[in-house]
Amino acid sequence: MRTREVWRIQRAGTLDRLEPHTDSLPDPGPGEARVIPEAIGLNFADIFACLGLYSATPAGAFVPGLEFAGVVEALGPAVPPPDPSGEPTHPIRPGDRVFGLTRFGAYATAVNLGVRYLRPIPPGWSFAEGAAFPVQALTAWHGLTELGALEPGDSVLVHSAAGGVGLNALAILAAVGARVVATVGRPAKRDFLVERCGLSPNQVIVRDRHTFGPQLDRALAASRLDLIWLWDHADRLARAYDRLAHLVQRPPFVGRCFGFDDTPAALRYLQSGESIGKVVLEV
Repeated sequence: MRTREVWRIQRAGTLDRLEPHTDSLPDPGPGEARVIPEAIGLNFADIFACLGLYSATPAGAFVPGLEFAGVVEALGPAVPPPDPSGEPTHPIRPGDRVFGLTRFGAYATAVNLGVRYLRPIPPGWSFAEGAAFPVQALTAWHGLTELGALEPGDSVLVHSAAGGVGLNALAILAAVGARVVATVGRPAKRDFLVERCGLSPNQVIVRDRHTFGPQLDRALAASRLDLIWLWDHADRLARAYDRLAHLVQRPPFVGRCFGFDDTPAALRYLQSGESIGKVVLEV
């Protein structure tokens, strides 16, 4: 049993109900690891869950958060492999730097999670960059490759391209050799994409209800368009992570970090639409 600090919401409906709380975390169970987060990624799904607008929101009190990065502190009993002749093993060890994907519960100073949801942080990446990766990179990969059947040379429209999912989508599209048209909400975000991602200004549309249509027509010209809706499926994690390792080798862009004690302010900043890239909590 380990004491930890969490941000818990007693009942979904408003961000004002998010409050700090101390509880006890049991020892990790079979096939689980206990990880001490150093950074936690924020997502719009966290906001929707706190507001009660996300279909997967738990009933009653819950701890938000879908991703984190930290250090493995302890392991539960190893689960025997399917082959009875093999030795039970863990793919990770105490002291390893890992990032993880969880179904809520990441806004915490200690987390128990099945080791199949953990991956080593790539060499040279910070904890903040590791925490910025899983949810949005997997969302972009699944939407583009699994749902969108992406092929080299395809034309793809990426909405909110300066956000976390959008930046990962742009990296995947560049690796595959697709043609991109991106939309953003502000000129500063267009300039950011031109500088960081090497897009031409003509490829980036600043959304405006009066000019969006003509801008889109000029950007697309006569090319075929694949409209991509981005989402992820955790049951394909291993394959997705392996594929992403080949497609996305640059660390995620972390636009702003907040302290763990400033979690409500961080969520409101993300909610404002001002952010570029990923917003991360540092523990």
